[in-house]
Parts: sequence; structure tokens; C-alpha cells
Amino acid sequence: MTHILHFGIAHTTHRHSTARAIGLNRLRGSFRVWLLMLLSAFVLTAWTPNVNAAARDLPDFSDLVEKAGPSVVNIRTIERVSSQQGMPGFPFPDMDENDPFFEFFRRFGVPRGAVPGQPQQPPQRRGSPNSGSEEVPRGVGSGFIIDSSGFILTNHHVVEGADEIIVTLTDKREFKAKVIGSDKRTDVALVKIEANGLAALKIGDPGKSKVGEWVLAIGSPFGLENTVTAGIISAKARDTGDFLPFIQTDVAVNPGNSGGPLLNMRGEVIGINSQIYSRTGGFMGISFAIPIDEAIRVQDQLRSKGRVVRGRIGVSIGEVGKEVAEALGMNRAQGALVRMVEKDGPADKAGVEAGDVIIRFDGKAIDKSSDLPRIVGGTSPGNRSVITVLRRGSNKDLAVVVAEIEPEKPATRKVQTNQPPATNSLGLSVSDLPEGRRKDTNGKGIVVDAVDTPASNADIRKGDIILSIGNTELQSAKTFNEIVAKLPSGKPVALLVWREGTASYKTLRPSSRAQ
Repeated sequence: MTHILHFGIAHTTHRHSTARAIGLNRLRGSFRVWLLMLLSAFVLTAWTPNVNAAARDLPDFSDLVEKAGPSVVNIRTIERVSSQQGMPGFPFPDMDENDPFFEFFRRFGVPRGAVPGQPQQPPQRRGSPNSGSEEVPRGVGSGFIIDSSGFILTNHHVVEGADEIIVTLTDKREFKAKVIGSDKRTDVALVKIEANGLAALKIGDPGKSKVGEWVLAIGSPFGLENTVTAGIISAKARDTGDFLPFIQTDVAVNPGNSGGPLLNMRGEVIGINSQIYSRTGGFMGISFAIPIDEAIRVQDQLRSKGRVVRGRIGVSIGEVGKEVAEALGMNRAQGALVRMVEKDGPADKAGVEAGDVIIRFDGKAIDKSSDLPRIVGGTSPGNRSVITVLRRGSNKDLAVVVAEIEPEKPATRKVQTNQPPATNSLGLSVSDLPEGRRKDTNGKGIVVDAVDTPASNADIRKGDIILSIGNTELQSAKTFNEIVAKLPSGKPVALLVWREGTASYKTLRPSSRAQ
């Protein structure tokens, strides 16, 4: 009995020990769960403000777009062509279909101004068979209202050569626009529509903008109206032209964006989207905008005079390199090196000589050679200015009377004539070397018939003989044009140019503009 009782007691004690162990395990498990919950709550509490802060730091463009959007317009242009010419075989009648710019469109089959993914129709022709001319769509661009009475800024290349300009507002109203003035050198155009009470954009100060600052563009890329893209300012004062220090951004800009505004976070326009750097014609992360302060100065003259009047002094200049600066005893590379002085020009009469380094103009410092054309160009013709040059180790002040730069000739309609063809991406029109000049270069090279930018910036002139491009010796204009058509935009190429018994290399960068 005792044995049985003892057994019973032993068995009961074992059950109680097992129960206590299970209870302790459950308690420990619960403790772990509560501990994990407390740690999770602590982590979430500490991390959530950072997430919220990051979300607050991200820009929100919605209010800005709502206010600025109605001031941005779509611009369509129409060209009248002879009915005997027929329709162009390429959907871009004003451009060379072999231009590398169009590789993007050929690849995807998207004509300019078209909406990807929708069936494409050939350009619509208007006009009767008896009228002798037909209307053909040329392209699509953008613009923005700067005055409530209907003045609109856009790019020169958007409206150049157009016979009719159609402006469409965001409320779908359409107006025929009149070109008040257009300036090719800065790529700025001012057009006017007959409307009142329009929403005009506020003009900002590009000088106060900072690299890394958020900006956005509104325009009609590929004809898609009211498209908004955003990015940052990548660089300022990029020298890609004679008269403009461009704003570089990484905002997505494509064909059709040209002429549209570049806006800061206050909704102020600080630039006009004008150019892109691209190997395909599509966006590659580098876009250029004309600073709005420069554009406003141009439009002021266009509105008052219909054209832009600029000053000139008659010199050909180059950059002062580090080695040249050191050889001349300069503390740093600066100024504009005078390579040539136009005979009987303003600079020649003032006593400027080849080899001089222009370091100041009217007291304004010339840090790099591209500063000089902008400063001189902004000086009124007839003004008596002072040029400070470095000559043989000494500074010398020379008085010069600024002349007027030759006005641009209006663009003429393309016709089949014996005139030189339109210039290519290097700004050159060339032909085979005539018999009378073959003895000059032993029959090698081709002759320059017409010059535009960027070739004119490299001091290439009509009548020069181009002996080679890159490592290719030239025997025919056809070979030259074939090579140029394949050059990537923006990549430098060297031309060996012969002039008056002397050969020298000229370095050019093929131009690229958003249309």
C-alpha cells in the first residue's frame, strides 16, 4: 500500500514538474514575442520620420504645372510647295533624310509630330490643282506666352521657312501667328497671335539659378502636347554658340520640345529649350536651354526693330591655351587670341595686331575667347570702346569704334538650281576642286562653296580647300558629304584646310538641334 502510495506520489510530482516546465517555456515564448514587438515598434518609430522627411524632400510639380501650363503653346508650321514638285518621299520635307538625327525615327517608324502607337497617315496636302502650290506640314514645336496681348517666344529654327504658323493653346483654341522677328544667331523668335487676356509666364533670373537645382520643361515632344519632364541643372554657361552661354540640364527634351520653357521651382521661366546632344536623335541626358535674360534682350530688339543689331570689330580669335599663356608670361590662361585682323576693319584702324591677346573690352574681363563675341555683339554700333590687349608682355589700351555686324539675309525657299546645296552639320557646302585650282594642291582636296556655323566659328571660309577630314584624304565632295552624314553630333572632327599656301587644322563639332 505504501509502495502504491509512493508510486502515486512520484507520478503526481512528475506531472507537476512537466507542467511547470511547459509554463516557463510558454512564458519565455511570450516574453520573446513581446520583446520583438517592442523592438519593432522602436525601429518603426525611429525610421518613420526619416521616410516622411525623405518624402517631404521630393519635389511636387503639380501646383507649378497647373499655374504655368496654360502659358505654354503648341506650334505647327506649314510650308507651301509647288504642286509640280510632288510630295517629298520622307515625312520631314525640310530636313535631310540621311541626317543621323533621323535614325531614331527610321527605327521606330514615327514621323515628326506623330503619336507613337497610333496609325500614321501621310502628310495632308491642301490646295487645288489649279493653284500651283500645295500646303505641307513641316513640323511641330513649342512656345510660351510672355505678354497677355499675344506675344510668344519660341526658337528661330521652329518657325524658319514656314509659310503658315498655327498656335494651339491648352484650351484647344487655334490662332494663325505672325512672325514679329527671328534671330538665327541666338535661335530666338518672337511671334504674335491676335488674342487678349492670355496667361503669361513670369520671367526669372538665370543668374540666380544653381547647378543641381530642380527644373522642368513643358512642351510638345513628338507632337504630344502639354508634356511635362523634370530634372536638374547640370551646368551653366556652356559655350556651344557665339552669342549664348547655354544652360545645360538633364531634363528630357526631344524633337517638338524646342521653343518651350525651362522653369524653376517658383514657376518662373529661366530658359528656352533649344538644343540636345544626341547620337540617335533621342534624349541622352544632355539638353541645352537659352538663358531667358539673353532671349529677352533679343526679343526687345525684335519687337522694336524687327531684327537684332549687333556690334563687330573685325577680328578672328582663338582660345589662349595653357602653354601659350605660360610662354607669354601670363599668370593664367585667359583672354582671346587674335589670329587675324580684318584689313581696314574697326580693330585694324584701332591698331590691333595678330598675336595680341584681348583681355578686356570696355573694362569687362575676357576670361575665355567666347566672351568677346558676346560682349562686342551687345555693344551698339558706333560706340567708341576701349580694347585692352596684352602685347609682348605689356598691356595696351586701344580705342575702337564698333561697327555693325552684317545683317542676316532672309532664308530663301529651296529650289532646284545650280546654287550650292544647303550646308551640312559642319556648316559647310562643298564641291569638287575646279581645274583652275588643282595645281595649288596637286589635285588634292575639295573647295568650300558656302559656310555657316559651326564652320564659320572655326574660321573656315568660302574658297578654302579641305584636304582631309579625320584621317581620310579627300578627292571628291561626295566622299566628304558621306563622311559628314555619319558623324556623331558633338564629337570633334579635324579638317586639314589649305588657304593661301598654308595648311592648318580646324577642329569642329557637328551641330545638333531639337526640332
